[in-house]
Parts: sequence; C-alpha cells; structure tokens
Amino acid sequence: MTTDNNRKMNRFSTCQPDCPFQKIGTFCASQIRLFQELPEQAQAKLIAGAEHKSYDKGQVLIEEGAKVDSILVIRSGLVRTCRFDANGEEYLLDILHDGQAIWHDLFLKDPCYHYSAICATHVELCRIGRQAFMDVISGDNGAALSLIAMLSTELTEAKEKTVLLSIRDPESRLARFLLHQDARSNDRKIHMKLEDIAASIGLRPETVSRYITKLQDRGAIRRTGRGVLQVVSRSSLREISRAQGAPEDDTYIA
Repeated sequence: MTTDNNRKMNRFSTCQPDCPFQKIGTFCASQIRLFQELPEQAQAKLIAGAEHKSYDKGQVLIEEGAKVDSILVIRSGLVRTCRFDANGEEYLLDILHDGQAIWHDLFLKDPCYHYSAICATHVELCRIGRQAFMDVISGDNGAALSLIAMLSTELTEAKEKTVLLSIRDPESRLARFLLHQDARSNDRKIHMKLEDIAASIGLRPETVSRYITKLQDRGAIRRTGRGVLQVVSRSSLREISRAQGAPEDDTYIA
C-alpha cells in the first residue's frame, strides 16, 4: 500500500465505517460552513472527539430552551427545526439534510436553543462538543475571519427569507423558494413534503400543489419520488420568480 493510501486511511480512522463523507474521500466537517476554513488536521481532531448517534423518525433532538452544548452534524437523514405556540401548534422554520449542521446560538453568552429539532426521517449524526470547537478556533486567526464571513452569509440568507415572503404572487414565491432550496442541496434534490413547503412560504398546501403541477407542466421541475422534487431548469424558475413585479435581487438564487 502506498504512503498516500496510508495517509488517507489515517485521515478517516476516526470516522464511522458507513459514513457517506468518508466514502467520497472527505470529512463531514469540510462540507459545513462553520468548519470549512479550518486546517484538515483541526477538522480531524474535531471528528476524532465526535460522538456518533442514531435517531428514529419523530425523535426529538433538541427542545426549545435547552442549553447549547454541542454542534450537531447531520450525516444522513432529514431534521425539522420548528417552534411551538402556547396551543402546541407547530411553526416550521427549516428542513435540514445531509451535510448541514445545527449550531446557531453557539456563540452567545449562556447559549440556549430558541427552537426545537425533530427527526423527519431516521437520522445519523455526529455530535461535536462546543468547548472542543472553541478550543480549536481560538488558536486559528484564519478560521476566525472565516467565521465572520460565514455569519455575513447567514445574514444574507435571512434577508432572502424576508424578500421571499414579501413576494405576493404565489407562483413567483414558490419558484424563488425552490431555487433557494436547490442551491442548498447536496444531491440537487429538494426533500420536502408539500405541507412543509407550504408552511415555509406561507401558502396553503392546495395552492402549492396547484403551482407545483404548473411548474412541472412548464418543464421547470419534476417529481422524482414521494416528497422529492428536482429542479430541471433553473433559468425557467428564475424567469418565473421575477414575474408579477417580484424583487429582482438575485444575491442568493443565481
């Protein structure tokens, strides 16, 4: 076996054998904004100390108000982040998938989660301790600068959500949302149920269903499975998203 092969084996000696990121020759940490600028050695150190967990569909990962003590890296599966009102009604915030992480509020003083996280499917994840990450980043100026840039990107995404909800035409709003989700996807597929899409963009499920059918007929998207959509023509979706007087700020959907 060559030296390069030995080095590659050593890099992933701390990973789970079935880790999807190991199979493509990378760390899950390298796919996440929060970790991307860290040296590979630092990423390996974080993964070496990670706790590998499995959760069943419907299991609660995080309860609103719980203390933030770790970063959760999703290796496989879908996770819903949401809030509940006084009557127990759920308000969907986001659907997270492979390669994404739950880390927001990590840098606040005495940080607590301001939302709940629930498994939408079977989920495999890596749990990285908050203090372990702080110890790594405190000695790396480049990582600190990357963190500032990453937080700026988060603000841009928050702005995109505000712009999205301001679009009055439902088809334009849906088209822009699908572009947004496609840009975030690792496998170029949007894994969301009709009800979740509707909740995310403030429309009724029947309205979303009607316009998804129209977008399919126009060749912009296609269904590839139950609760799975694939964007076929980003240019068509961009054109539709700008119709009916919708904002033309393409910062996040280009």
